[in-house]
Amino acid sequence: MPKSQAGRLKQWDKKYIWHPFTQMKDWVGTKPLVIDSTDGIYLKDIDGNTYMDGVSSLWVNVHGHGHAHIDAALKRQINKLSHSTLLGLSNTPSIELAKRLVEIAPKGLKKVFYSDNGSTAVEIAIKMAYQYWQNTGQSRKTALIHLADSYHGDTLGSVSVGGIDLFHKVYRKLIFKTITLKGHGWTAVENLEKLLKAQGDHIAALVVEPLVQGAAGMLVWPDGVLKKMRELTRNYNIFLIADEVATGFGRTGKMFACQHEGVTPDFLCLAKGMTGGYLPLAATLTTQNVFDGFLSDYNVIKKKTIKNIEMKTFFHGHTYTGNPLGCAAALANLDVFQKERTLAKLAPKIKFLAKKLKMFYNLRSVAEVRQKGFMVGIELKGRLEDRVGTKVCQQARKYGVILRPLGNVVVVMPPLSISVEELDFLLMATYRAIEEI
Repeated sequence: MPKSQAGRLKQWDKKYIWHPFTQMKDWVGTKPLVIDSTDGIYLKDIDGNTYMDGVSSLWVNVHGHGHAHIDAALKRQINKLSHSTLLGLSNTPSIELAKRLVEIAPKGLKKVFYSDNGSTAVEIAIKMAYQYWQNTGQSRKTALIHLADSYHGDTLGSVSVGGIDLFHKVYRKLIFKTITLKGHGWTAVENLEKLLKAQGDHIAALVVEPLVQGAAGMLVWPDGVLKKMRELTRNYNIFLIADEVATGFGRTGKMFACQHEGVTPDFLCLAKGMTGGYLPLAATLTTQNVFDGFLSDYNVIKKKTIKNIEMKTFFHGHTYTGNPLGCAAALANLDVFQKERTLAKLAPKIKFLAKKLKMFYNLRSVAEVRQKGFMVGIELKGRLEDRVGTKVCQQARKYGVILRPLGNVVVVMPPLSISVEELDFLLMATYRAIEEI
């Protein structure tokens, strides 16, 4: 791209765009990195530089950018149908995808409700869980439990079950009250059991990020915690909502994190890698039991002169719910998982990653390294205000790698298609950047 054109784009970016999770006063003083094209796991900017996508474009890219099979599926679909509402109608790709999702999901999940992103997928689960108990005559069950340091998105419903003050504190007067489960790992389990014994009759659901709490800095759960939480919620007749927006579609080494411990939640929330990193699409999967709790006739109940119409409908939806292009991309994404044996090929790369990550403990600035599958958090020592995580990620760009921190935690989460050689390069560039900063 000509320098003049690249310069104009950078100026327009600063003039017109408000970037998410970004202090814009800092942004306007920097030189924006503007991505123009891609090739496999690489991103190319308008200045002609190439970078390895070390965080899968915010945890969404699965098989590499510009995958031929997904590209072709989108081209076929765009020639047939780009959008048609699911309100009162249906469309071919949304039906086919719902069937495929149920087939690969934990056993017992039977119904699929589409939306646009992870926040809405969780918010839908919360609303369904709450309304189910109202519909079935158990109106006392209204409370929601979430974990400390939890993150489930940025819409107000999902913020209500968020536990990271850095993101959510300013909105506390806008959101509804929830119960924060203190502690991590088995301590959280112990506190959950005490809470359910004391207040179980009033609790509608427990919301969790199974096995790995992503935005909290890649906090990895001990084995067995998820299974025990499922046991407790079942025993006390409470819904378990599993937010697999980040952990789903192979990130932990299995298609879904819940499958590591043979757990079927009452709600499974999916987004991010669902379309392979192509288009915004999300889904909330639930059970036949939950679905049945919303079925009713338009019964007119007469009591003297008053008429009451029973309405158990789930009044929620989005304009682009079940978008055919998004569903076509998601179907092609699942095809690639199967045809290229993505999960089987991932296993040796996960082992290589685990072995290679040990070298980071040679750096005195590294406090802890956490890994589950292809989800890695390298926690650095230092004060949060020193922004060492940000500085490391900026330094990594000099070595051709794009990373993004979570505070002082450097996140490494490449596309699942990355080769062992490319993975080695990514880790060495990250190591060098930490060492220098």
